[in-house]
Amino acid sequence: MATPTPLVITTPPVLQRNGRSLVFIVLIALNLRPAVTGVGPLLTEIRGDLGLSSTAAGTLTTLPVLCFGIFGLLAPLLRRGLREETLLVAAMGLLVIGLLVRIGPWQLTLFAGSLLAGLAISLGNVATPALIKRDHPQSVTLVTAVYSTALNLGASVSSGIMVPVEHAAGTDWRLPLGILAVPALVAGLAWIPRAGRAAAQPVVERPATAGLWRDRLAWQVTGFMGLQSFLAFVVFAWLPSLCQDRGLDKGAAGLVLALSCLVQALGSLAVPAIDRRLRDQRPLVVAVAVLTCAGFAAVAWAPIGLIWLSAVVLGLGQGCGFALALAFIGLRSTDAQVASRLSGMAQGVGYLIAATGPLGIGLLRDLSGGWTVPVCALMLVAVVEGLPGLAAGRDRTVGGGGRVKVMA
Repeated sequence: MATPTPLVITTPPVLQRNGRSLVFIVLIALNLRPAVTGVGPLLTEIRGDLGLSSTAAGTLTTLPVLCFGIFGLLAPLLRRGLREETLLVAAMGLLVIGLLVRIGPWQLTLFAGSLLAGLAISLGNVATPALIKRDHPQSVTLVTAVYSTALNLGASVSSGIMVPVEHAAGTDWRLPLGILAVPALVAGLAWIPRAGRAAAQPVVERPATAGLWRDRLAWQVTGFMGLQSFLAFVVFAWLPSLCQDRGLDKGAAGLVLALSCLVQALGSLAVPAIDRRLRDQRPLVVAVAVLTCAGFAAVAWAPIGLIWLSAVVLGLGQGCGFALALAFIGLRSTDAQVASRLSGMAQGVGYLIAATGPLGIGLLRDLSGGWTVPVCALMLVAVVEGLPGLAAGRDRTVGGGGRVKVMA
């Protein structure tokens, strides 16, 4: 009788070779969204305590996104002569300072801390894709998916624990927001040895990428990033309100948003599994546009009993879109320095576009008196998002060169 062949379960080669590196990337990613998403559940209390007007409260929620854009454009200039590890340690240190300043007793400290946190997150947003391109050039899509999944998990968990932590501690909004500094401190300390070793290595600076801002592919990547982010921040800001207007109570509406964010993590992980079977990313772009359109339509107009399924569809579309937008930065770059500059351009301009989303959709809702016009506008944006996405999905690199894709 033949001996049965034992079942062998293997992990992807990139995880076998660089598992420790991925852990450090995840540590950073988990800290790049809580400073933003943790404010929403406590915003009403913050307004009452510090006497913020509605306009000031709206500015508080939009300010970090504007920071992502403005500082994202400047971050590649800051990295000259510095390695990505050094920038990430600096980002975590600045994030700790910003989070602690933000819980001060005045409006000034609230906004100053938010600015510092926005600058810190912008550094992390730009440095991490460049690090992924440098250390994982053969597995950009897979490692980016792990990174974006950790971003989504950090956003979801932080928004979900703020109120429970406040109630459990019997305190005000400052403690739960201040606790966010702890994981940032842990991540910064964990990266210090790596930054020390990296500092001993020479930094080889190449000349600035000629004509990056005139490169059509760079603008296609930027357009996809911007429109994807536009839709994402609209969901963060308005999905609970839309659900409440459809008859859900405040708690259930918040859970719909939390479910959508969690499913985004699954959507991010689906990208490398599908992409390794494709010649390029254009089929994924089509899937993103279709799922996002269907998700918005279902959330707005499907029977209310299907709201949870609708949130899943929307989350899958947006999770795939986010992972794909980040992956384009590495896939369309020839090396880490080009990736850093493309990351600054795509995320800088992209987040400036995204900052108009919550305000613009809120204005449409007020002018139209309902959600039909805003949701139709969002579906139109999802379709338009596919145009630069289809162009960016072709297998090329910035500067016009072709490339051979190797997936781990």
